[in-house]
Amino acid sequence: MLDVAAQTPSRTPGPLSTQYAAVTVSMLVLVTIVAFESLAVSTAMPTAAVDLHAVRSYGLAFSVMLTAQLLGIVLAGVWADRSGPLPGTFAGQLLFGVGSAICGSSSHLGVFLTGRVLTGLGGGLLVVMLYVISGRVYPEAVRPRLFSLLSAAWILPALIGPPIAAWLTHVWSWRLVFWVVVVPVVATLLTLLRLRGRIETSHFDGASSGRDHRTHVRVAWAGLGIALAAGAVQLGTYDLVLQWSPRTVLGLLGLAGVAATAPLLVPRGTWRMARGIPSAMLARSLFSAAFAGGISYVPLMLVNERGTSLTFAGVIIAAGSLGWAAGAWVQGLPHVAGRRPSLVSGGAALLLVGMSLMALGAYLTWPAWLSAPALVLGGLAMGLGVTSTTVLVLELSPVADHGENSSSIQLADVLGSVMGVATATAIFAALHTGAGHDRRVYTLLFAVLAAGAALAIPAGRRITT
Repeated sequence: MLDVAAQTPSRTPGPLSTQYAAVTVSMLVLVTIVAFESLAVSTAMPTAAVDLHAVRSYGLAFSVMLTAQLLGIVLAGVWADRSGPLPGTFAGQLLFGVGSAICGSSSHLGVFLTGRVLTGLGGGLLVVMLYVISGRVYPEAVRPRLFSLLSAAWILPALIGPPIAAWLTHVWSWRLVFWVVVVPVVATLLTLLRLRGRIETSHFDGASSGRDHRTHVRVAWAGLGIALAAGAVQLGTYDLVLQWSPRTVLGLLGLAGVAATAPLLVPRGTWRMARGIPSAMLARSLFSAAFAGGISYVPLMLVNERGTSLTFAGVIIAAGSLGWAAGAWVQGLPHVAGRRPSLVSGGAALLLVGMSLMALGAYLTWPAWLSAPALVLGGLAMGLGVTSTTVLVLELSPVADHGENSSSIQLADVLGSVMGVATATAIFAALHTGAGHDRRVYTLLFAVLAAGAALAIPAGRRITT
């Protein structure tokens, strides 16, 4: 079906055609809001960490949100199966908005982290529900172009988000970076409420989930288990010291809990790189671990280690996002539709090179601007590889499994991000000595993440069945 569509693209309505335009624009606006917040937070966090007296715990601001996303993602899959995508979408928007407002109002790390938990839970619901909407509203031939647009929705926030965040932080306060998204979230919620009838009636074959009530309950408990286990990993690593302690034991127990519960929430064979969907899930997890772990610490390295401005750090982050959008556009071209597994492996190789350049630049103290081409390569890799895994999983899944597998896609994504950020946080917390003296710390941090990217290369080659 996809090959036929590729040969006759003019006969297939695009995602912005009359019949899809309203839903597509609503999804693009929502993705833009979430993208702005994600990118802006990365730029504002060095200042927020100092204000909240939490520099050593810097990574916790990212990882605690990602841990909450794990729970939101699992619950979203169950919720979408039972009630369709819209109730979870509305709840996700409310939680995201409330969480952002709490973060902007916080004066203590604990309150700030509470807001990040709510934001993560809402984001977890949203990312799955948007993919379920994609599977129900759009035919298979349209989805690659839709995913290209959704990834391209990161371009505007990539261009203006980090510099705006830096400006808001410098002129006013880092708190505004969180507050500015509240009104757009409410506006998007009202728009989707108006489109509710159209989305609910967009079912191509009337297929329903094959998961029964007992399976839903088991999945929900497994989701809670993996969220608690991932939380234990964060608590055990965010202020790590190189000696045995109760916190170290807690972190190890958390790793064991993740290893025990993760296989219950992704397709069988994911962790042994079985062919087909399992390898796509593993590749996505490895991509996310390397990129999220790396990009979370780039602003801190540039500001504290190299003495750059927040605006400069924001421009560097923007470069990586532009690379991501370019990669997503390339994978959406009709003539590459039959070569997606190769795009995954090639993207993994580019990510390996990008993270290796970051490690080399940190060790040799290259000029700070050379971080930009390294992150462009990393972003290009994510656009090629991660977007391709989304298309591949939906192609290989029956419509009845879209909710379950969309949840698994995002679970693999966020679980990889959690583990990547936790690894980077553990390295930084254990070896950090002070601003301006952490050259070797960042070198090791980026080198370890590059090794994770290398493992995604063989995973991409095993996606074909």
